[in-house]
Amino acid sequence: MKTVGYILLCILALIAAYFLICIFSALLVNTKKNYTKDSAFYRFLLDSATAVGMRLARVHIHVSGIDKVPDNSRFLVVGNHISKFDPIITWLVLKGRHLAFISKPENFNVPIFGRIIRKCGFMPIDRENARSAIETVNSAAEKLRSDEFSVGVYPEGTRSMSGELLPFHDGIFMIAKKANVPTVVLAVRGTEKIKDNYPLRRSDVYLDFVDVIDADTSKGMRTSQISARVYDDLCAALGK
Repeated sequence: MKTVGYILLCILALIAAYFLICIFSALLVNTKKNYTKDSAFYRFLLDSATAVGMRLARVHIHVSGIDKVPDNSRFLVVGNHISKFDPIITWLVLKGRHLAFISKPENFNVPIFGRIIRKCGFMPIDRENARSAIETVNSAAEKLRSDEFSVGVYPEGTRSMSGELLPFHDGIFMIAKKANVPTVVLAVRGTEKIKDNYPLRRSDVYLDFVDVIDADTSKGMRTSQISARVYDDLCAALGK
């Protein structure tokens, strides 16, 4: 019994040490600075915390079409948005691809988490300020061009509470055109059930990589045409 007790104490000590490292590391992040490099250490913290969190939340992730995702170039990921868990599960599934999301400013104020994603290159966007939004689009394109990391963004601009696709903001597709990278289309289902199922029931979520628009194809299309293609792809994948 003593041996078991020592093992449990060691496990608890390791967990406590991990959380202390996360807290201390987060406090070192300058919240006034926009980081342009993806920190390997902070990316490890983000990926490991996400993996543990999803396991504790009893989330079972089903993935299809991931073989379509480019493995030799950076890319822009776009998809439907139904839950705050969408980006979390997406960067977990694409672990190793160094995915940084464009996100609303409020997410960067979340204790610990907000500082860690800032250090991983995540970018805030002010949708109420057109000039600021354009600057974010240009910044995202530059980071893709510099091969620092891939970028994720939701064309709807906000979560759909009904599950129906909201109108797209066509301008975000300019990121892929400016950076000359493929656009990966991702359909997500089931993430909206996580908060209701936890902790009594498991949650099955489905990520389907349904299409990839290569860079050369994007060059010959207007952003409105790319937007329409992605919208149709998602409607077909989601049965809308």
